[in-house]
Amino acid sequence: MNSVIVRVPGTTANLGSGFDTLGLAVALHNRVTVTRRAGKGATVTSPIPEEARAGATAMFEAAAAAFFRSAKVRAFGFDVHVAGEVPMARGLGSSVTARLGCVAGLNALCGSPLDRQGLLQIVSNLEGHPDNAAPAVYGGFTAAGFVDGQVRCLRVPLRRDVRFVTLIPSFEVSTPEARKLVPQTFAKLDTVHALNRSALVATAFALGDYAALAGLFDDRVHQPYRAALIPQLDPVIRAGVKAGATGGWLSGSGSTIMCLAVTGADTAAIAKAMLGKLRGSAMHVLRPDNDGVKVLRA
Repeated sequence: MNSVIVRVPGTTANLGSGFDTLGLAVALHNRVTVTRRAGKGATVTSPIPEEARAGATAMFEAAAAAFFRSAKVRAFGFDVHVAGEVPMARGLGSSVTARLGCVAGLNALCGSPLDRQGLLQIVSNLEGHPDNAAPAVYGGFTAAGFVDGQVRCLRVPLRRDVRFVTLIPSFEVSTPEARKLVPQTFAKLDTVHALNRSALVATAFALGDYAALAGLFDDRVHQPYRAALIPQLDPVIRAGVKAGATGGWLSGSGSTIMCLAVTGADTAAIAKAMLGKLRGSAMHVLRPDNDGVKVLRA
């Protein structure tokens, strides 16, 4: 095998108060083509701005180095091309699609010495947290965290009838800049609130009781601070809920805002209401992805 195509789903993380822990996969995908070649290192063949090429090359080379080290196989040169539907810097896991697509592609070219858990460990280490990596690897809803340096992930499939009404603004949000806005410490009441909400959200998803999620995405840990970068955040969510959504949240560090719609909700009305608060955005009504990363051609 000299070339593989890997499909990786977009993801939404945090889901309110599940900061760096909770996430789920949606049917918005990137495709990463990895092709073995002579020589060393990574060559990015995607049509990206020249000023971004060095950073992208360094990211893929770091991912490859981590894979070769973990899989204990001899390094080789490769070309990597990323294309698809997941926009960059919008809080939908674009960096995970690139890193995971690269690592999974190299893994397939080497005869798949690593299982999904091995892929998750590498990508989570590269990302610094597993909230996007876990659903991208496994699909569905996931709760994940580092335990003694190893990623522990619990996963449940998402109901097929659920929809995610997704507003993607025209502007980017830098994850490092958004993280700088989050305080290093929190008041006791806010901490207890976050524990309560994340536990309830995780349990509701595990039980498939999506109606129980109403009122549970009112975060106090990161969304109020990141709203400085996305002033329309709360108005968009309120509009979506008023139009019939169960609830809504800031996707990752933004700028995407997502609302949950269960059976019977009018997704077109929810989308229209959300867009009315932030015109010029792209709107998608997304299905869940329960498959996670897939090698499409080998």
